Amino acid sequence: MTRAAWLALLLMLLTPARAEEVPASGGDFGGMGLMETRNARFREDGTLEAGGTWRRQRRFWFVNFQPLPFLETTFRLTERLNATTGRGSTTDRAFDVKLRLLEEGPWNPALAIGLQDVIGTGIYAGEYLVASRRWGPVDVSLGLGFGRLGTRGDFANPLTELAEGFRTRPRDVGRGGTLRLDFFRGEDVSVFGGAEYSLPRFGTPWGELDGLRAKVEWSGDALRDERGGYPVRRGPLRGAAGSPVNLGLQWTGEHVDAAIGFVHGTDLLVRLSLRMDPAQPPAATPLRPVPPMPARRATDTPADDRARAAFAALREAGFRPLAYEERGVEARIAVSEGSFRSMPQVASRVLRAVNGILPPEVEAIRLSWWQAGAETGALMVPRQAVEAAASPWGGSVEEAWGATTLLPATGTIPPGSFTEPGPSWDWVLEPKLNLQLGDPSRTLRYQGAAAAGARVEFGHGFSLAGSVQQAVFGNLDRGLPSDSTLPRVRSDYALYARDGKTSIPGLYGERVWNLAPDVFARATAGLLEPMFGGISSEVLWRPRDRGFAVGLDLNLVQQRATDGLFGFRNYGVATGHVSLYADLPVWNLYGILRAGRYLAGDWGGTVEIGRRFDSGIEVGGFATFTNVPFSRFGEGSFDKGIYVRVPLNLFGTDSRGDGTAVIRPVQRDGGQRLAVDNPLWEVTRAGREDAVRRGAGGFAR
Repeated sequence: MTRAAWLALLLMLLTPARAEEVPASGGDFGGMGLMETRNARFREDGTLEAGGTWRRQRRFWFVNFQPLPFLETTFRLTERLNATTGRGSTTDRAFDVKLRLLEEGPWNPALAIGLQDVIGTGIYAGEYLVASRRWGPVDVSLGLGFGRLGTRGDFANPLTELAEGFRTRPRDVGRGGTLRLDFFRGEDVSVFGGAEYSLPRFGTPWGELDGLRAKVEWSGDALRDERGGYPVRRGPLRGAAGSPVNLGLQWTGEHVDAAIGFVHGTDLLVRLSLRMDPAQPPAATPLRPVPPMPARRATDTPADDRARAAFAALREAGFRPLAYEERGVEARIAVSEGSFRSMPQVASRVLRAVNGILPPEVEAIRLSWWQAGAETGALMVPRQAVEAAASPWGGSVEEAWGATTLLPATGTIPPGSFTEPGPSWDWVLEPKLNLQLGDPSRTLRYQGAAAAGARVEFGHGFSLAGSVQQAVFGNLDRGLPSDSTLPRVRSDYALYARDGKTSIPGLYGERVWNLAPDVFARATAGLLEPMFGGISSEVLWRPRDRGFAVGLDLNLVQQRATDGLFGFRNYGVATGHVSLYADLPVWNLYGILRAGRYLAGDWGGTVEIGRRFDSGIEVGGFATFTNVPFSRFGEGSFDKGIYVRVPLNLFGTDSRGDGTAVIRPVQRDGGQRLAVDNPLWEVTRAGREDAVRRGAGGFAR
């Protein structure tokens, strides 16, 4: 068996490929592979995928992200039989990574190395080295598995010849969340591999079917006792699996994967997943057509009347106009809020609103965009460049961007501008959905609610905001009580959901303003978020033309009562952080580093890495390490998670909002930050040069 496996690997190395690469297909555990084993194939760069696999006594829910061309990541949540009691189910969380070592070439196979359950309980922990080679419609893989993937024990671990430390592999199952360091250890390893055959297109009563693949694999997993011990039985199978051979059939469509299989000689399974390319997500038809660009026309209307007409037109376009001034060949226009995400699109919609009002001698627009009471960005762009970009036969958005000058955000309205007295107000009625993963008794806890909010702005950055919320459905209130030994700053979420069916998520006074050019400040007091109230302050230096920003927030807060109304509990804390935000030089990555004191009084730092796509979708992950020992932190060992932000305008509506999903394997109390409504980085980052450049397509919309 072993000699034949090495001969097969040698043939893969020496035989040239004879066909183009076809898209990778998913395995049962979430990553790219055959069925229960991985191969050396990867999704297209940036691909985001979510789905599930169902089999007897186990359900696997997974989210895959291809953050870099050579790196695959998988978060997996498993519902499985509670092996300790023999009845009921329990949940297990795991994180996998796979790294490409070598791309397939004329004379070499693709080669990858991977770590399974690298941060988890260790029940499914294993490592592997795998090679893949394609011959026409057949893709063959061969690998070497360690840990869970090597429990069939085909032969001794060759790494033990290098060091005796590789002979011993811990067999205990932890509480999860700790980064394992026992990679490639254990006395035995196993060979795994298989083949995938892409069936030719064929006709059906419903039309032609393409993308169907047949799979066969030899697994190295002997289905060890999932309470933590490895199988000790010997014999031909050396374990609990009925057979090492798995068979499957999978269909791969444009956005869907569906599969059926028979594994280990005992279990039938079904797999289904959805995927998309965040750089080019499916486009929805806009609910409202883009208004045409009005033609210039001569006018002898008095300037004050033009200003009033411009204010009316800007309000009709969805903005709150702040100031209007004509100064020679330049029109200076300041607007607040609006339902558009980028400054180029704001500039386009502003000009569409006022182009028929402006006198013909105005040749440039100086746009000032305000949010939450502060000027967050300003630009100067030739009127003709925006007109041309908006015309199907005119110029391009690249020309409009090349002619644009980005200006510092100063927060000043030029004296003599036409303005209207305040205050102004806005309100919103929207659904809310709160999700929690990691409850051992239930995979998903959730609560759906209806919320109504309002904000009144008085000028000079001062405002008053608040909201009320009514829970409508869900099981979040039935979550397990907290067992935390830290101050329960977040882990009492079930108690807040149970006692606060009707609640006030926030009610506060606030000022957001410009301290200096490209320097912003915020001061907030009141009920700051659902669990804390008090005083919060923040300063941010965000240079418009640099790839970084630096911020400082300081907060003195008291924990709110669980009914979510006006009462408080007897826990208070001073918390705050220094934060560095930076664009990274490759693959549109960004990083955030924070250091300071968290809500439970613990000190430490947070590392966040994300990738921003031109569509506006962001995918990233974070981890926080503080001076709380892993043993005291509890299940999970340290705070970590992944997130996806999807702009709501992708669904066909004009909106600056995002739909955000944060997957946090378990909610604990260490490493938790205050969650205010208007953090300055989120409020101001659309005014940065990088954001304006990415949004240059908005000049045409």
